[in-house]
Amino acid sequence: MGIALEQRDESSLVRLEGSIDIACAADLKALLVEALTSAKDVQVSLAGATYLDVTAVELLWAAAREARGKTVKFALADEVPESVSGALLDAGFEKFPVPVSRG
Repeated sequence: MGIALEQRDESSLVRLEGSIDIACAADLKALLVEALTSAKDVQVSLAGATYLDVTAVELLWAAAREARGKTVKFALADEVPESVSGALLDAGFEKFPVPVSRG
């Protein structure tokens, strides 16, 4: 399990790796809040994620909603592994313009 925030010049990148569940929800929330308060575009990388539980999906959904309210761009940074794409699609994340990995 791993969650990291990388601040770039024009955006913030939140990187999720491994199994993201209730055990790391507080860390994920803190990094998403930090990324959103930077007033930069926020990207989330799920390329290394193997599992997202409902808590993680809800936090991503809430962050996306908060970003819209602040007129901050919130998007997935790269392909989403098939192991997590179902949870995201069920939560309405099909609106993000990122291909879902089929491999």
